[in-house]
Amino acid sequence: MIDKSTALQSLKPGAEWVLIDDVLGWLDSEQIEPTALELSNEVIRLQAEYKAQAYARSRKAEYPDWDVQLNKIYDDGIDKWKAEMVDPIKAKYPKIPVVD
Repeated sequence: MIDKSTALQSLKPGAEWVLIDDVLGWLDSEQIEPTALELSNEVIRLQAEYKAQAYARSRKAEYPDWDVQLNKIYDDGIDKWKAEMVDPIKAKYPKIPVVD
């Protein structure tokens, strides 16, 4: 879940602030406090980015460990590795183009 604190860290890395009950206390005199609209837009952007990477997280969870994959490549070659280990998972979790 993407929230205001994640958006603040993204917009103003290293800035000093506190967030109590959804109320922002800006402590950093070096950086300008983001507006409510900027924060809201960043939350929306980060949520969309996270959603767009769902396929990658699903694939990663299903791929075998690297040592298993490297052994497959060594024993059977790149083409068999791709056909038997990579392509089925990519087909199961296709990369869906992001529409703006």
